[in-house]
Amino acid sequence: MTDPAEKPQSNTQRAIQAMRHMIFSGELTAGSDHLESELADRLNMSRTPVREAALTLESQGLLEMRPRKGVRILSVSPDDMRDIYDVLTELEGLSARRAASFDYSNKELEKLATAISEMEAAIAQEDREIWAEADDRFHAELVHLGKNSRIEMIVAMMSDQVRRARSITLFMRPLPTQSNEDHRNVFEAIRSGNADLADRLHRAHRERARDVILSLLERHRLNHI
Repeated sequence: MTDPAEKPQSNTQRAIQAMRHMIFSGELTAGSDHLESELADRLNMSRTPVREAALTLESQGLLEMRPRKGVRILSVSPDDMRDIYDVLTELEGLSARRAASFDYSNKELEKLATAISEMEAAIAQEDREIWAEADDRFHAELVHLGKNSRIEMIVAMMSDQVRRARSITLFMRPLPTQSNEDHRNVFEAIRSGNADLADRLHRAHRERARDVILSLLERHRLNHI
């Protein structure tokens, strides 16, 4: 019997993934305009899944749909990033606090621990892209452990914008060893059930990350990415 979890992706899902990749890689640059027919040709798809994918990506703040003009890829300015980090800092700090209050077992915290181990291994190899992937998993799992589906939804939308900025600055910044230490400390606070400490440590971590990215965006005049 076929496992429903293994069913093939729909054309719309494939279009979402492909367009996200093109946005994050810079193939679709900030401020550029694209007709649905052009994107459909590039993806070798019909216009219907491309339009549905564009609607999803619009809800995530990655592009804007304009009647009769196709889509415009949205930029992210330093001011945008400041606002986004303000929201993430509050919501992820709350998630860390909530996670620490649930008395999770080591087994239940395994995904969080694995993400940290993978980040540490990536830094040892100076592989920033692998580190970034594990970092994404850490933050997603942290919010998941906070058990608030609305926070998960909002953070997922905001995280896409952070990922865009990080993809531009990833190779400009020093190796994120401090970030790994922060993650480990937050994990230990959650495991020990210290909600106040988990909240405070994670807020400080997000504030440091914000300062690094904003400094690079402003120093290199990357005002619209």
